[in-house]
Amino acid sequence: MPASTTIENTATSNATRKWGWFVALGVVLIALGVTAWLDVVDITIASTTVIGACLVVGGAFQIIHAFVTKQWRGFIFGLLSGVLYFCGGLLIMNEPVQGAVVLTLLLAAIVIVGGIVRIVLALRHRGLRAWGLLLFSGLVSVAVGCLIYANLPWSGLWVLGTLIALELLVQGAGWLYFGIALGLIRQTEK
Repeated sequence: MPASTTIENTATSNATRKWGWFVALGVVLIALGVTAWLDVVDITIASTTVIGACLVVGGAFQIIHAFVTKQWRGFIFGLLSGVLYFCGGLLIMNEPVQGAVVLTLLLAAIVIVGGIVRIVLALRHRGLRAWGLLLFSGLVSVAVGCLIYANLPWSGLWVLGTLIALELLVQGAGWLYFGIALGLIRQTEK
């Protein structure tokens, strides 16, 4: 038996003994997802504030780094980047609703550009079997991005919170089912 298979079997065996923890993690994440879903506006504002705080901390460290490595040729660029991060973070934290609108605008742009890229790839690879699915996913992304943009500023209040709630629900369901599967393996081992 190869060493990688032995390691994999040992890891699975160890995980099956702890299957209940995976189920518990899934249940907690699903509960958090439902809670987030019930108030996506507050989740949007909270997440925007956290993003702003991360930018402030990252900007401060980038400014410090710029001065510590002052002899390096990238000093001005590093300093300006740090100041931009720091000021942007302060602005987002000071006005989280407007920050959420800006972040939603960026998200809409990213979704639209990603959709356009998939459309172009699909059209260039029409000989492949799944090109139509790739084309469809690109069209859906462009439509979703345009809908988000068309509903600004209101979409800025709920889009980020909704995405966080969905992520928690999907991740929770994944861990829950994974834990149940491990529990079933454990039952068959007995």
